[in-house]
Amino acid sequence: MSNFQELIKNFSKTREYVRDFFVYGFKTRNEFMDKSPRTYDNERRRLESWLGPFVQKDYVSGGFNISLAIDSNLLDFNPLFRVWKTKSFTDNDIVLHFLILDLLQDGRSLTAEEITDCLLTEYEAFFDIQTVRRKCNAYQKEGLLNKEKKGKTVLFFLDNTLARWLKSNETVMDALAFYQMAGCFGVIGNEILEQLEQSNRSFRVKHSFFVHTLEDEILLALFDAMNRRFTVELEIKSSKKGLVNTANCTPLQIFVSSRSGRRFLCGYVSKSKRFTCFRLDTIKHAVSLEPSPEYEDLQNKLERNRRQLWGVSFQGTERHHLDVLTMTLQVEEPGELYIVDRLKREGRGGDVTRIAENTWQYRREAFDCNEMLPWIRTFTGRILSLECTAKSVEQRFYHDLQTMYQMYQIGEHTNGTVF
Repeated sequence: MSNFQELIKNFSKTREYVRDFFVYGFKTRNEFMDKSPRTYDNERRRLESWLGPFVQKDYVSGGFNISLAIDSNLLDFNPLFRVWKTKSFTDNDIVLHFLILDLLQDGRSLTAEEITDCLLTEYEAFFDIQTVRRKCNAYQKEGLLNKEKKGKTVLFFLDNTLARWLKSNETVMDALAFYQMAGCFGVIGNEILEQLEQSNRSFRVKHSFFVHTLEDEILLALFDAMNRRFTVELEIKSSKKGLVNTANCTPLQIFVSSRSGRRFLCGYVSKSKRFTCFRLDTIKHAVSLEPSPEYEDLQNKLERNRRQLWGVSFQGTERHHLDVLTMTLQVEEPGELYIVDRLKREGRGGDVTRIAENTWQYRREAFDCNEMLPWIRTFTGRILSLECTAKSVEQRFYHDLQTMYQMYQIGEHTNGTVF
């Protein structure tokens, strides 16, 4: 039996477990049905090792539930950044990492052959030239080393100019501290601060969505494809059924919910000839395919279509590309005109019209009027009528009201009365 290792090779599996513990939590060992009990034990132990102070155990009859209790309002960094700093390595990897960086600290420019010789003479460490060259090229690709070519000679060197400038500039420390609390790639700011032995002493974020840092690896691949205007192949795992499928699309924009922090990729799917939004937390892998010749045209088309979006859904009914929702409200004037102000402020471009004394109407076109229902329900008690060209939306609204009436044992209501 292999020994337990805290470090990991495959981040995607760990991402799912950390998300489960953080977002859902309150699951016992037997309730994790997708993986074996041994896998669950390993992931739980990793979680406790990385995030010990934030792990909460609740003992129940079937064992105990594991969850993560993290209050962003009280913390000066995102604890989930630690999950990104646990990649496994071989003995040669870690030895070469420190020796090569130490060797080049003085600013020397050396070839792979010279680095190999210096490792032997200065550190008594023997490595194959090809191994050293592969490591140097990998570090150059990741930005740890610089590379220049003089004739047929390839030289590697370490540029510490930025590090020295950062250390001497205190205002940059505040910028890094602020950046690490940002929504995208904050782990970069956190890593630089730790390398410079600094910390965030200035900023707290009242509503920060820590869990979404787990998607940054996918987000980086999508940004790269968008920057190069490439199509991508997505491997998507359904959040409801757990099924895995693939989809090809042209990635165009990232939508972020201001309420939940949830992020979506908006892309154009050629197969269905329409825009579609994919939740980032359901995307397991994203691979760039080929350049998209119509990228700019699709961006312009998306900008026009965004005016008819309520949330992130472009899926209208089969009969109508766009549906129209009309809501009639009872508003006592002048004492309740703040309701009218709210309609104008929150209605996302909908038309607000006074049609009679104490009666106002709200009208909005949208691709998917289903997305409007949670907001519509906040006006319950004032709604005189609700109509929609997508009859399923209208029926759902009245059905939900009837269910509520039955639940609270309220008499039946019909159209024309205040809901």
